[in-house]
Amino acid sequence: MIDLKVLRNEPDLVRAAIRDKGANVDLDLVLELDRDYVALLREVEEVRAERNRVSSSISGKPDEATIATARALREQLASMEAELAEKKKAFFTAYKQVPNIPTHDTPVGHSEDENQVVRRWGERREFPFPAKNHYEIALHHDWIDKERAAKVAGSRFAYIKGDLVKLQFALISLVFDKMTDEGFIGSVVKEAGLDISTRPFLPILPPYMIRTDIYDAMDRLEPVEERYRIDGEDLWLQGSAEHVIGSMHAEEILEEADMPLRYLGYATSFRSEAGAAGKDLEGIIRLHQFDKIEMESFTSPETSHAEHLLLSAIQERLMQLLRIPYQKLQKCTFDIGKPNAKGSDIEAWLPGQQKYRETHTADYMTDYQARRLNTRVRRQDGTLEFVHTNDATAFACGRTMVAIIENFQNEDMTVDIPEVLQGYMGGRTRIG
Repeated sequence: MIDLKVLRNEPDLVRAAIRDKGANVDLDLVLELDRDYVALLREVEEVRAERNRVSSSISGKPDEATIATARALREQLASMEAELAEKKKAFFTAYKQVPNIPTHDTPVGHSEDENQVVRRWGERREFPFPAKNHYEIALHHDWIDKERAAKVAGSRFAYIKGDLVKLQFALISLVFDKMTDEGFIGSVVKEAGLDISTRPFLPILPPYMIRTDIYDAMDRLEPVEERYRIDGEDLWLQGSAEHVIGSMHAEEILEEADMPLRYLGYATSFRSEAGAAGKDLEGIIRLHQFDKIEMESFTSPETSHAEHLLLSAIQERLMQLLRIPYQKLQKCTFDIGKPNAKGSDIEAWLPGQQKYRETHTADYMTDYQARRLNTRVRRQDGTLEFVHTNDATAFACGRTMVAIIENFQNEDMTVDIPEVLQGYMGGRTRIG
């Protein structure tokens, strides 16, 4: 949620955020609900104070008039508190629909077509033969089996087999080696020109399930039609590792001296892909189940934007290590999402499709998630503030393998292994 002070004192700023994000929020109603709640809260506090005054004045055997007054105040207070609870619920239901305020450098746009290309990196390879898409090559080598997966689990599932499994674990090993190395983080910090900690990431294997209240507090339960709920349980399958890593410090106070906290989490994630009927039916671009390695960080407010820039720079460095051509997008207000203050994407060039496709996203949340999770930092002077959070993709394993297959394919349907991964593949230089 946004800061209540901002909601109450800067309504024009909030109204602009609602407009620029295309959010369906009636700000006038939110403000009215807030005023009604606060006004009744004052009345409740006054009645509560009067009840306490009457109670404290009673000594010995009270007279009938005092007893009657105390009883009336108690009954009045019970009724008012019930009404207050309803008004509080109505306000907070509306309040949490207000989106985060975009940063001043987030471009205003009303569709994803208005995202801005920041830069392109890498030479797109010119093939002396017609480039194939990843699925043609994978089928040829029996690396992907969707037919048997459909028999077992339904559409949009796949068995990943053989050398493609080894390639995925090579990617995982590369990322965990690099991201836990302070020297690597330091080199990215230096190249990006950032004045920020070089602390490495802590590897983590998170739970694959998340409670409803925590999922909602993360503001990642929506769109609910894309989530999988466990029947008969107050649990959902998480849709990305940051959902269960970003929430792990709920109701905690962190120490400023420990900042930044940086986690690198690997998880199998689940999305129903509602609304994706007919899209990307071939291959492993859009599945119900997929593996991702995610970065999540908790920082002080002063360093959080630099942290976002660091995570984005790490994404680019990882793609450069693989030698995969890509473009970086600065996402516009429409596309960054409700809880984001800013966001960027990396899109890999896929020669088999002759287009750039998203492989990475980086989300700058400020204190929007932390406010509902009640995750705070104790500053050195003893004061408490809400932490700021960032999350970003290190590698979406399936999509990264798609990019490797298509960019490093050969005419005979073999695939060259990127040099940086060869040591993780037993020194092999080619698969297929």
